[in-house]
Amino acid sequence: MVDIASLGAIGVAFFVAAAAPGPATLALATVSMRAGRRSGLAFGAGLSLGLAVWGVVAATGLGALLQASSHALSALKLLGGAYLLWLAFTSARAASRSRGTPSDVGDTRRGFRRGLLLNLSNPKAILAWMAVLALGLGDGNALDAVALATGLCMALGLLIYTGYAVVFSTPRAMAIYRRAQRGIEAAAAGLFALAGVGLIRSAFARS
Repeated sequence: MVDIASLGAIGVAFFVAAAAPGPATLALATVSMRAGRRSGLAFGAGLSLGLAVWGVVAATGLGALLQASSHALSALKLLGGAYLLWLAFTSARAASRSRGTPSDVGDTRRGFRRGLLLNLSNPKAILAWMAVLALGLGDGNALDAVALATGLCMALGLLIYTGYAVVFSTPRAMAIYRRAQRGIEAAAAGLFALAGVGLIRSAFARS
């Protein structure tokens, strides 16, 4: 059984990695401000499920196989980069809308799918999972220890994304978004584009 200190180290490391600003949290913040809490929670649930899938992959040892396969990892980076460029396009399109124009992100089922795809196409997620689990789990850890650590990180992921959705869907946050919609969406489009291009470049650099 994993000891409390090791479990705590895993939890803290995972919280820092998952809560740090990045494409997933940026997308969740803009969705929450643009379409409200319900849409933000749906998007966050999709992100959480995608993160959980990679957690299972890492915990079962399949992550090491993926990391060792340059072709598979490069393909995942290309997919992730393409999706980030799509997010850049949608943010740029939102920036061009007039204030209060309806957005299809308000569709909770579509928002859930988009959140799920965003984390499933993120190769950094599997690498982060492997690094975090390695902090407190050695080769001799039993299956129950791996399952406990993975379950803790999954719960933290859901907590983090729910928290982001709640914070960025408050009336004040949404009012700020409405006043500065074009600037916020334009900045998000630029950041998504930079991240997407960087991921695609790294795919070709590795191959």
